Amino acid sequence: MAARPNLPNDLELFESLHTLVAWHDKHNGRDREQQGLRIMKITEEAGEAARAWVGVVGCNPRKGVTHTTTDVVEELADVVWSALVAIESLRLDAREAVTACLAKNLDRIHDNP
Repeated sequence: MAARPNLPNDLELFESLHTLVAWHDKHNGRDREQQGLRIMKITEEAGEAARAWVGVVGCNPRKGVTHTTTDVVEELADVVWSALVAIESLRLDAREAVTACLAKNLDRIHDNP
């Protein structure tokens, strides 16, 4: 098994995101088709999170309980990273986009306590 690379601290997360995007660009380019595929990847990962939740609650009687909450969280993290890669692939700043989205949502809850 290969050694796990050193993981970034909180301040380095968005810099590490650039490494992920560069890796994707190197292997697939970054034309409009690839940008679209990276957006669609978010949906794929969201489907995997939903499938894992179905497995947590055991709502498929044929399969029963097949996943853990940890599995769901891992899939949701994949959704987050896929979205961040897609944002950066559109040549926008993911950190700015996430910060603006957080501010918008915080404003909403302050306006509607």
